[in-house]
Amino acid sequence: MMLVNYIGSAVLIAIGLVTILTKKELIKIVIGMGIIDYGINLLLVSFGFNGGTAPIFSFTELTSGAYFVDPVPQALTLTSIVIGACVDAMALALVVMLYRKYKTTDASEIRRLKG
Repeated sequence: MMLVNYIGSAVLIAIGLVTILTKKELIKIVIGMGIIDYGINLLLVSFGFNGGTAPIFSFTELTSGAYFVDPVPQALTLTSIVIGACVDAMALALVVMLYRKYKTTDASEIRRLKG
């Protein structure tokens, strides 16, 4: 079952990379960045799960053979989701500002930027 998660995350990352590298519309590029972010989040959660149970227990339930899932990758994934949402919002705000100035979202037509 874990192999499906690894394959799914690799497919999501590949789709996002292909979208970023081949599309010229800025909104499609931002969507590709989001897809890569979702693939990496799935990969982080998949690395953290190794067949254990949730690390929520009381002292009466704790036995010597209890095996718990590491909560650190889940915390990193939650942080990554928040950061990814902020990056997507900033990128879309930048696309809106570029559209207002150049009246297009085509990256090849916005090459007039000097930076």
